[in-house]
Amino acid sequence: MELLARTCNYEVMNSERIAARLFLGMGGLAWVVITVGSAFVYPSTVGLARFYPALLVFALVVVAFLTGLFYENLAAAMLFAGAAATIVWGSLTGWEIGVWGLMSFFLIAPEIVAGLLFLMAAQMQRVCEIASEA
Repeated sequence: MELLARTCNYEVMNSERIAARLFLGMGGLAWVVITVGSAFVYPSTVGLARFYPALLVFALVVVAFLTGLFYENLAAAMLFAGAAATIVWGSLTGWEIGVWGLMSFFLIAPEIVAGLLFLMAAQMQRVCEIASEA
């Protein structure tokens, strides 16, 4: 018996998929609530312009979620690219340490964790496909 042998486990694969989708959904919901809440607390703009950031984040979450339903590797690549883009954006705009902490906790880390979960689920899918062929 090999200790590190790859075995097909549908329960693990499905739990990884569910967790990745929950990370996406909860992350998107958090950013929508934060943006809408801040638009009401600090009404600096008038009309629907204050909701554009929330709508953009919601649209990106929906695209990543739908991509992850069928193409887990592509969804993981999108999430990793989003985390990298956030880091570049923060470096270019010169965020303060508090902003880095918030963005790391609410955006960068969830994207990386969801991407890793999608990659792990895709790997388990490949293992299960190889096991069913044998």
